[in-house]
Amino acid sequence: MYLGIDTHKRYSQVAVVDSDGNLHDEIRLPNDHLDELAKQYAGSEAAIEASGIYRPVYEMLDEHLDVTLVNPSKNRIIADATIKTDRVDAKRLAHMLRADMLAESYVPPDEIRTLRDLVRTRKSLVEARTAEKNRVRAVLTRTDNTYDSELFGPSGREFLAELSLSNVDRTIIEAHLSVIDAYDEQIEALQEIIEQRVLESPAAQRLLTIPGVGQYTAAVIVAEVGEIDRFDSDKQLVSYAGLDPTVHQSGDKEFRGGISKEGSAPLRWALVQCASIAVRCDEYLGNFYTRLKERKNHQIAIVATARKMLVSIFYMLTRKEMYDPPGVSA
Repeated sequence: MYLGIDTHKRYSQVAVVDSDGNLHDEIRLPNDHLDELAKQYAGSEAAIEASGIYRPVYEMLDEHLDVTLVNPSKNRIIADATIKTDRVDAKRLAHMLRADMLAESYVPPDEIRTLRDLVRTRKSLVEARTAEKNRVRAVLTRTDNTYDSELFGPSGREFLAELSLSNVDRTIIEAHLSVIDAYDEQIEALQEIIEQRVLESPAAQRLLTIPGVGQYTAAVIVAEVGEIDRFDSDKQLVSYAGLDPTVHQSGDKEFRGGISKEGSAPLRWALVQCASIAVRCDEYLGNFYTRLKERKNHQIAIVATARKMLVSIFYMLTRKEMYDPPGVSA
């Protein structure tokens, strides 16, 4: 049997077709009952679309079914369908699975999924903490208080404590500071776990030999890349990171635009962060960046440097080598 499963936050629509393409069953059920469905059709094939909520559904089904995680952006017949209902989408998934017409999304092994959860959670907490810090700055701006950029370390906290503020503004700032302190505690706890994972990862240890790559960014790169042997070439990896240039053709002319920005946004972010540091402390990448910046601009040069770093990472992980760039001219 072939099961097409259109998943939502609380429920899923399921279509079951047999090997001849005949509709065998249609059912809508809560997601916490999917394990019963999986047991009923144990050994069958199933397809679900990759989404922000796919993980628990995938893991529940995978115990009993051969599950295909579908890349919706590469299955345009589903994504661009004129008629889109849960029942129609589920049936399309089932029929396309039977016909072997589905483009799959990569499902990393458990240890990589866990690392992804850790690094993405840390990143979201850092972003939330930044938002809280900006709210403190907004209060100071509104009350015409000038301040140094360093507001949240020991000296910054002393400055905030000594400010002359109304009771309301003082209460607001202290509320935001208490939230920032809570975020600090959680981020530090996550960072400790991430650093332990980095110590246990040979791939991450290789990445740490690249100037500009730190414990957290090494973890992000390993988590987002996953198993390097799923990429046949450095170009595939660059495309997965969304660092490949867009190309437009008109007749005999070819125009290259900005990067595609398709694929893993966290990976792209980590590489640009690393490249921004590496250009100041690595001769090979620094010279490449400087030459390009003279002809283009900083943003183009730093993105190109991130792409060059990723090409090096592909060969480092494929060959199990440390960072050893080609000799650079004086």
